[in-house]
Amino acid sequence: MTGALLKAAHRVGDRVHAAQTAAARRLGFIPQIVAFRGYGTTSRVRILARVLYGPPGLHELGANTTTAPSRGRDRSRDVGWAEPPTPSGWTGTEDIRGWRAFTSVPIEYAAVTIELDGQTATVRADFGGVIDAMVSASLEPGWHPVKLTAEGMEPAVGQVLIVDPAATFGIVSDIDDTVMVTALPRPFLALWNTFVLSERARTPTPGMSVLLDRLAARHPAAPIVYLSTGPWNAAPTLSRFLGRNLYPAGPLLLTDWGMTADSWFRSGREHKARNLARLAAEFPDLKWLLIGDNGQHDESIYAEFARRHPESVAAVAIRELSAGEAVFSGGTTHDGRPTPVPGTPWASAPDGAGLAEQLEKFGLL
Repeated sequence: MTGALLKAAHRVGDRVHAAQTAAARRLGFIPQIVAFRGYGTTSRVRILARVLYGPPGLHELGANTTTAPSRGRDRSRDVGWAEPPTPSGWTGTEDIRGWRAFTSVPIEYAAVTIELDGQTATVRADFGGVIDAMVSASLEPGWHPVKLTAEGMEPAVGQVLIVDPAATFGIVSDIDDTVMVTALPRPFLALWNTFVLSERARTPTPGMSVLLDRLAARHPAAPIVYLSTGPWNAAPTLSRFLGRNLYPAGPLLLTDWGMTADSWFRSGREHKARNLARLAAEFPDLKWLLIGDNGQHDESIYAEFARRHPESVAAVAIRELSAGEAVFSGGTTHDGRPTPVPGTPWASAPDGAGLAEQLEKFGLL
């Protein structure tokens, strides 16, 4: 019965999507590509983008439109760091309400041509309009532009971070309640934060931007990846937030909300576990610092990853939510807390300063 209901729900979803597409065209929305930051090795690159109907100029507010300020240092001279350019359509002063990120309508299965390193490859978006493709390239470490084109759409220029083969350290950070205070599991406040609140009013977690900036300075060749269960719709908003609050630039690994081919809901936990395992396979010589919070499942996800891939973990750093934050997030500060994995350095503190102090003792800062 569940399978039959799921198939019926998919048919209803297809009709709703067709109606949304027709409405978007009537409203003057245009087909466009929004390019996200990708990453890769000197021979293989992961390209991330989304194809959708959106208001004119939406692609210029995409996830490549903010940069991490250098705080007095020219990071473009550091190994593996060159700040992506800012498109002329973005001034950095826009005050955008969260709901605007969800007015776009995905274009299913659109064919997109990727131009990188003088080579081209054509790929197709998935049913959510997302491009997540691996292409071959021969690139030096650092940031590189990638051009994406599709019939009837303006070209989009994204950025890919090529990780130095000599790098031995990397950083994976959660976003919600780790670098940005969101309290997402609180339904009504979550809806307010996501759909109504101005993105310039979102609150950074105390000390976390300083922590990540210090880590980037100490390990200039280290890739920084932001891994979240948030939707791709929010990628431009999240990227602007990170840049505005002085977080180092890095790819976002997000997901789609809604049904899959065989389930009613997507698993955020599975999304994180799958991408961590992928990073371990793609960069076998890197040890990752895993940064998250104790409000949802980061502790258990990171602990399981450390047990399965001890050679790929440098340390785990968990931001402790306050008692009130933890209760609103669906538990308490001690509910279900896993035992740290033997042999894996494990830091835990309520803010970035406390985590930094412990990571210094581990020799990571």
